[in-house]
Amino acid sequence: MAIMGCESLSSLWVTSHRSWRPNCHLLGQNGNEGTLTETCATRKYTHVNIAFLNKFGGGQTPELNLAGHCNPANDTCKVVSTAVENCQRQGIKVMLSIGGGIGNYSLTLESDVKLVAEYLYNNFLCGKSFNRPLGYAVLDGVNFDIELGSTLHYDDLVRFLSQFSEPARRVYITGALQCPFSDRLLGTAIETGLFDAVWVQFYNDQPCHYGLGSAQRLLESWERWASSVVVGKLFMGLSAAPTAAGSGYILPEVLVSEVIKKSEMYGGVMLWSRFHDVNNGYSDSIVNSV
Repeated sequence: MAIMGCESLSSLWVTSHRSWRPNCHLLGQNGNEGTLTETCATRKYTHVNIAFLNKFGGGQTPELNLAGHCNPANDTCKVVSTAVENCQRQGIKVMLSIGGGIGNYSLTLESDVKLVAEYLYNNFLCGKSFNRPLGYAVLDGVNFDIELGSTLHYDDLVRFLSQFSEPARRVYITGALQCPFSDRLLGTAIETGLFDAVWVQFYNDQPCHYGLGSAQRLLESWERWASSVVVGKLFMGLSAAPTAAGSGYILPEVLVSEVIKKSEMYGGVMLWSRFHDVNNGYSDSIVNSV
């Protein structure tokens, strides 16, 4: 299994090299999380997610918000290119996360799809732009973390982005979903079957997260996801500390004994967030078991 993380460069999703299954760790938008270079140097992760591009669609010029790490508007994020390439040399995929819990984004017009897809390709992937926010580095793909607005056209955006893949340079597509099946905003997009990985978040959702000392609801929801969606890998999203999310925290030893050992249908674990994981040591407690 793997661990994934999200960092505020905005955010990072990461996966572990220490076992056959990848682990994902989510680094949140907190300037005290440490750097991208430090995150990849832990060798715990296989994916890193830079988040968030939280303004796009509706004729807007897309904007990247990396919170306390750097300011794209002042060109202070271009130095990230060196760290991105360093992570990639270690076999870690670096993704751009679009959406998030705060922002102004939507694809209400069909014309938005082509404009947003081409912006992502030219500014973060293999295309060309005079002002790439993260500099010259080429990211590995796009992570959909859609928490606001309409369901419209995200399936079209997934299809459009997938067309940029080439034999020599694949564009990976991943998604962060809420655990109630199926995700309210991305359900149609997931049905395209084009997602390489999905991280299902089992926290802050009482009907399907760990609670009252029981993992039953979590396991039942997980098994429904695992048996119903066609994706490359399915990751279990968890809170890395009691204070990382409002509810749903599961102790690492309980995760290992009551969840991991009872379910083989997963690709790894995603932890929210990098800051809380560093302080609570969650990934250290599970990395040899996942």
